[in-house]
Amino acid sequence: MASGKIPHAYLFTGIPGIGKTSAATAFAMALNCREPIDFDGCGHCPSCRQFTGGNFPDFLSVVPDGQNIKIEQIKKLNRSLGFAPVSDGYRVCVIHQAETMTDEAANSFLKTLEEPPPGNILILKVAEPLNLLPTIVSRCQQVPFQPLSAQDIRDWLLEHRDLDKESATLLARISGGSLGRALRMNDSDFLEKRKAWLSRLMDLHGFSRDEALNLALDCADEDRKKGLDIHTSGEAGMQDMLAVWGNWYRDLLLLRVDGPTDLVINIDFSNKLKNIAESYNVNRLIDSIMTVDQAQADIRRMRNATLVMEHMVLRLNRLAGSEN
Repeated sequence: MASGKIPHAYLFTGIPGIGKTSAATAFAMALNCREPIDFDGCGHCPSCRQFTGGNFPDFLSVVPDGQNIKIEQIKKLNRSLGFAPVSDGYRVCVIHQAETMTDEAANSFLKTLEEPPPGNILILKVAEPLNLLPTIVSRCQQVPFQPLSAQDIRDWLLEHRDLDKESATLLARISGGSLGRALRMNDSDFLEKRKAWLSRLMDLHGFSRDEALNLALDCADEDRKKGLDIHTSGEAGMQDMLAVWGNWYRDLLLLRVDGPTDLVINIDFSNKLKNIAESYNVNRLIDSIMTVDQAQADIRRMRNATLVMEHMVLRLNRLAGSEN
């Protein structure tokens, strides 16, 4: 910004809820500010007031239409970029969940990345750059965003939310380094559902095959009534349940190998975790973690959720019932 040499395309990488959108907004605000202060928007000039009010004309967003960003959306964006910025400054466009672009949309967008019209800056947001075409990644300036520490998230929650220390600590640990996720969990029914999900998982140890299948069907049927996860629906869903189950096995493995107890995520279940950990060996816990991880990946790829759940629950049931 100081030299006036602004790359025309950025790739913001990192998990959801760690500030990528906030940083893009602050960057766009500073670029268009009439009197920036230490490269931040002043907050008082006309363009800053427009940003604050959410009506700055040259700050555009492209979000998935359903599950994907479609070629029609990219064509519409390309037409918008063909006109000079209304504000006589920079037009900044944020592509949310850029990895969801269809092949046709990605190829069309690649042409825009190669030679964007002057005055336009493109910011692509993605959790993992490997999910994008290498030709798109190579044309962007990468800016990695790291997960926040549980301590930082806990401290922020205690300062800005009416939470007791125990609840703030729990939310911070199960958020996976995402403040945004911690806030959504706090504002939804997540913590209540989490206890029910963990109760189901603990019951799985004594289930027959038929009972395990019924559990899988119940989970899939419950999720069909809402979105796939808390990021898309605002409610706790299947992906959140799988994340909770994955963290449970991770805690069991940590305790089984005598790891530091201050790294346990499910601190409110510490005693049960210690007792259950003794019934597993390390290899079965690793297999359980990999099984849950594979189920998460399959559902993200839009595989049949019922079949994915059946396969995962039956395998976890077998691993829980195996001999040490």
